[in-house]
Amino acid sequence: MYLADRTWPELNEEMAGETLAVVPLGSTEQHGPHLPLATDHLIAESLARAATERTGHVCTPTVDVGVSSHHRQFDGTLWVDPPAFRSYVESLTRSLTYHGIDRVVFVNAHGGNVEPLREVGRRLREDRTAYAIEWMWNESIPDLVEELFEHPGPHGGPKETSMIMHVARELVDEDRLLDARDGGVVDLEDTDSRKFGARTFYDAIDNSKNGVFGDQTDATPEKGKQLFEAATDQLVALLEWLGDQPFEDLMPEPHVGADRR
Repeated sequence: MYLADRTWPELNEEMAGETLAVVPLGSTEQHGPHLPLATDHLIAESLARAATERTGHVCTPTVDVGVSSHHRQFDGTLWVDPPAFRSYVESLTRSLTYHGIDRVVFVNAHGGNVEPLREVGRRLREDRTAYAIEWMWNESIPDLVEELFEHPGPHGGPKETSMIMHVARELVDEDRLLDARDGGVVDLEDTDSRKFGARTFYDAIDNSKNGVFGDQTDATPEKGKQLFEAATDQLVALLEWLGDQPFEDLMPEPHVGADRR
């Protein structure tokens, strides 16, 4: 159920007794010469809406701009700083709890959002407001990603390219897949990104001149369909599991030892 498409009287009925909501989050940032800046938030929203259509849970509008300053050298990239992002997402989630939601899944498609989202979840859990967890689509199906691609790439690679070919093929510049591969980095291990155990880079451009990694020529719409359906199945399973859990079982364990007041 996509929240923003309903009227409030409809929601008054449809959200009665509902305790679980899905919040899709992504970014507006460069994804190489072949993919749109909307890549991450398109993937997140598509997965969130597909899963909530199957389960009947609430899907909120998408958070389109995330923590992306590490892509700032590329035109069009937008970002917010981590504290602002954390504050916004926490406030948004607290607004859901006013309507009876006490568990939230952050359907996330951007690596820069991961740590702030986990911090938001911890804060909400510690004050017993809600149980909120971050879910990243490719981490739910690692075996399939490995099976389909020799070089999936951590950013703008064939896994993301295939997904956008499936959900919004008209936005993929398929004539530039070879440019994306040859102008970027196929294997992150080929970069000089670490020295003596230290991570020595901060921005994507420090490792890849066109901002992307992996072999984009390995992407197909058919592979994107496989990825999308498998990830949606995983998200549906997570929502069904979470919806069945007693709220108290999701809250922090009590202090060990003697009773403390």
